[in-house]
Amino acid sequence: MDHVDFGKYLSQQRELRGLSLEDVARETKIPPTLIAALEAGQVERLPSRIFVVNYIKAYAQVIGLAPEEAVLRYEEVDRSVPAPSPAQLETERRKRAYVGLSVLLVALALGVYLFLVLSGKLPSPLAR
Repeated sequence: MDHVDFGKYLSQQRELRGLSLEDVARETKIPPTLIAALEAGQVERLPSRIFVVNYIKAYAQVIGLAPEEAVLRYEEVDRSVPAPSPAQLETERRKRAYVGLSVLLVALALGVYLFLVLSGKLPSPLAR
């Protein structure tokens, strides 16, 4: 069983009880887009694991499943997905740091340019 199968299981259980996705969203206060992602097994669209576990508990309770059983099923699926290696995590961290630094440098350069134009030390590109 993978995340897609788990999501199908949840949606089948919901449909068997005659509930719509909107019914579950309204009762659980979980955004419909997150419920749809959970039912489709789209892990990349879901928040961190602790939130997902709580969403599953609320979802299961609303549709009449035992919340603990639903969470156990999810944990079996979640364990089967390999965790990223420390090297992958470090690569992602560095990538985010470089992007953040680049954005900061561009914003700083734009700020300095704007300051120089407004203070009259550089000619305005609009004044001709």
